[in-house]
Amino acid sequence: MNFKHVFICVNQRPPGHPMGSCAERGSRDIYQKFMEKLQMDPELFMSVVVTPTGCLGPCGMGPTMVVYPDGVWYGNVRPEDVEEIVNNHLKQNQPVERLVISKGKPPGMF
Repeated sequence: MNFKHVFICVNQRPPGHPMGSCAERGSRDIYQKFMEKLQMDPELFMSVVVTPTGCLGPCGMGPTMVVYPDGVWYGNVRPEDVEEIVNNHLKQNQPVERLVISKGKPPGMF
């Protein structure tokens, strides 16, 4: 298994903000679920780092996260997607295509 670094937006904006925020869409639950997976799997614990972040940019596609060094951006992630991302992407290097919003660069950048 190759080393991976997962960044998960847990940004919280004020209630009613027009852009919304990943936190109000459940990103903190996603972060928690990743941490639980890492703590239960010694192989993952030694090869994956998960970092909560502020805004990653594509707010309308949130919750968002990015996996490096692959540069794979995920959007509209739900807590129930974590296991699939762990098993397919983090363990087998196969991105979960149905959730991918960009590869190699932040979404919307040219």
